[in-house]
Amino acid sequence: MFSSNTPETVALTYDDIIFQSRHRAYGAFALRQQYKPTLSLALWLGIGLFLLGLATPILYNRFWPQSLNPNSQSMTEVTLQHVAEPPAEQPISIPPAEPAPAVATVRNLPPIVMPEADVVEDVLPATTDQLRDATSGAETAEGTGDMAIIAPPEASPPTVGEKALEVVPKTDEPFVVVEQQPAFPGGMDGLRNFLSKNLNYPRQATSANVSGRVYVSFVVNIDGSLTDIQVLKGIGFGCDEEARRVINSMPRWQPGRQSGRAVRVKFNLPISFSLE
Repeated sequence: MFSSNTPETVALTYDDIIFQSRHRAYGAFALRQQYKPTLSLALWLGIGLFLLGLATPILYNRFWPQSLNPNSQSMTEVTLQHVAEPPAEQPISIPPAEPAPAVATVRNLPPIVMPEADVVEDVLPATTDQLRDATSGAETAEGTGDMAIIAPPEASPPTVGEKALEVVPKTDEPFVVVEQQPAFPGGMDGLRNFLSKNLNYPRQATSANVSGRVYVSFVVNIDGSLTDIQVLKGIGFGCDEEARRVINSMPRWQPGRQSGRAVRVKFNLPISFSLE
């Protein structure tokens, strides 16, 4: 007989192949060996906790049904008493409306030209005495009320305190764009010379070293006078007041014209303040 000395074949795992020539006491090998059992344990433990959570209300309702189900408590019969209906309200009786008082009337028809032989007394017009306490109408009838109640009140004369409404004529709105714009006497050169001679630099602006432009708006009337002077955009430090003062001191302008006639025109003028 012959004895076989062939060693048994051992199945190698993926971890054995990776750590074949490495030190197996290394932590990674131990983690790989424990990964699958730990994952399986966590999976089954999670499934068990999930099922336990679903079964908890059923088990609790099975062993303690009265404390969980409020409908299982004993019911007390309640007898409803018959409530008498409130008595119907009596309808409110409305008294009949009193007829309006009638006015006494006297027959007073339009005059008709008739022969003297056919004149009837009833056809004659009513006299002044008859119309004193009655009104004219188609038939003569006695009144049932007081004439003072039926007759309209007399209009009272106007008192001294009552005054007629005064209608104030509305002034024409100024134009913004016209065929012929208003102009300073002497044109733009005359305007520049006037500003250079009459414009004073404020001390506050000089001390603060302030310079810039002040935009002023005004209306040139049909006689050339300037009104409605307003500062649209200023720089302060006394420059706004100085620009307004210079505009007030200007002579009359040549008015603007539209369709050959003088009209009121709104004009905007920038005034420059600069330190040389």
